[in-house]
Amino acid sequence: MRVYVPLTLPGLAQVHKAGELGTGPIAAYAVTPALREWYVSDDIEELEYAALNRAAAASLRLLAGLPAAPRRRIVLAVDVADKDVAVDPDGGLHADSIGEVRITGPVPLAKAGAVHADADDAVADVTAAAGALGAADQGDDDAQFVVDGAEDHELLWFGVQEIPELLG
Repeated sequence: MRVYVPLTLPGLAQVHKAGELGTGPIAAYAVTPALREWYVSDDIEELEYAALNRAAAASLRLLAGLPAAPRRRIVLAVDVADKDVAVDPDGGLHADSIGEVRITGPVPLAKAGAVHADADDAVADVTAAAGALGAADQGDDDAQFVVDGAEDHELLWFGVQEIPELLG
C-alpha cells in the first residue's frame, strides 16, 4: 500500500539520519474506503493525489505547532505492506481524518518512493497559512482563505536521493 507521511523539514532530517520512519504508530494518509467514498472516484491516480493532499494538510498542521521549522510542507511517499497499516485507527472518522491510517511499525527509508515538498515560492503562503490555521479551525472565513492559499501550491516531486539537497 502506498501511504503518504506528513513531515516537516526537521522531521525529514530525522528520518534521513535514522534511515527509517520511527517505530510506530506513524500517522499517514492512503487510499482508504472512506477516502474513496468521500472523493467519489475510481481513478487510482486521482485518489492517491487526494491522499497526498490530505497529508500535505497534515504537514501544515505540524508546521503550525513548530514555529521554528522552515515553512515548507513535506510529504514522504512510502510503500508498506497492507498488514502494517491500520485503517480508521481511531474508530470514528470525521472530515479531518478521511484517508488517515497508522503505520504500525518501523519503515526503512529504502521503502520510500518519493518526497513531495513545497517550492520556494510557496513559503510565504505556507507561513501565513500555518499562522491562520487556528482561526480557520474556529470558523474564521478570512483565515480559511489564507489556509486555502497554501493549498493552491502544488507540492514538487523529489527522488529519495535528493533528500540531502532538500535538507541543505
